[in-house]
Amino acid sequence: MRFVTKTIHAWLDYPVAAALIALPFLLGLGASNSLALVVSPIVGVAALLLTVFTDHQFGLIRLLPYRLHLAVDLAVGVLFLALPSALGFSGLDAAYYYLNGVAVVTVVALSKPETVMASA
Repeated sequence: MRFVTKTIHAWLDYPVAAALIALPFLLGLGASNSLALVVSPIVGVAALLLTVFTDHQFGLIRLLPYRLHLAVDLAVGVLFLALPSALGFSGLDAAYYYLNGVAVVTVVALSKPETVMASA
């Protein structure tokens, strides 16, 4: 049951990028490893740029196909799921990355594929 349309995804992109940039500082991440504080904001800036360049309704410079955007999102979700184990994050640091990873992978899994218009 895939119900996250391209439009719904577009509405989520900018707030999610802003949250990835700001939340680590607001939550005080970095207690278990200083990288827990910096990875998410870097990914957030990259997510912002990806959104700006994605071919969807809120893309400002529509160069990248939505399908590529989804693939990058999936890679970020998997990365966030792997980071706590790979870098020894614990406590809130680990929970933040695990929760974000699960959320991103879930959104991608629930995303409707683009429909291809048949040419007449």
